Amino acid sequence: MDKYHKNTLYIVGDSKTAMNNPITAQFNAYFIAIIIDKEKEVIIDAGVSTLLEETRQFVKSIFIGYSMKNGENPLIEEIKSRYYGSSQKALIVAWKDAYKKYTQIINSKR
Repeated sequence: MDKYHKNTLYIVGDSKTAMNNPITAQFNAYFIAIIIDKEKEVIIDAGVSTLLEETRQFVKSIFIGYSMKNGENPLIEEIKSRYYGSSQKALIVAWKDAYKKYTQIINSKR
């Protein structure tokens, strides 16, 4: 059985990190991937381009369960209040990019 049912969306948001950030050396960019349940409009899984597993798990804890109906700003505020890694700004920009893509997809289907 597939992990993700047919009623899900896969969206990637990307941004840049500082040149001295190890993520830049490894991936040449910073990105997040979110899996959204289209019916519930909730993030059911997330991935992020990081070097540490702890960072991946922490970022997932911020994103998973978030309702896209709430807009982009509440999640930005949560990132600002909880995530103090050197790529905080890149994470916010990547989220904004992913949210923009999500709204474009949803609006094109209406």
